[in-house]
Amino acid sequence: MLLGLLDFGVNLGAMEAGRVVFDDSFDPETASLDNVEVGKVLMFNETLGTFVKQGLIDADLVYDMWWVEGVWARVGPYARRLRQSAGEPRLYENFERLAASAPGA
Repeated sequence: MLLGLLDFGVNLGAMEAGRVVFDDSFDPETASLDNVEVGKVLMFNETLGTFVKQGLIDADLVYDMWWVEGVWARVGPYARRLRQSAGEPRLYENFERLAASAPGA
């Protein structure tokens, strides 16, 4: 399962997209809601959150490998804007839940 997630992230381009999210020029409050790179980061982390929620992968393993709460801190405002725009309050809820449950969060 873990190797499949790693492969998914690589094929999606999520790791490279993370550079956009952590670049000083990225502002989650004003970034265009059709930013493909931010969408990749959200999709990858929502997948992690969903797999943890469904018991397919251990949360502690995810927290050891990825800085979920730090990524959510950067893209959370963007995700909330997407929720509002789409009128769908559940959008990226598994990513948000995973970040909120992280040790030290």
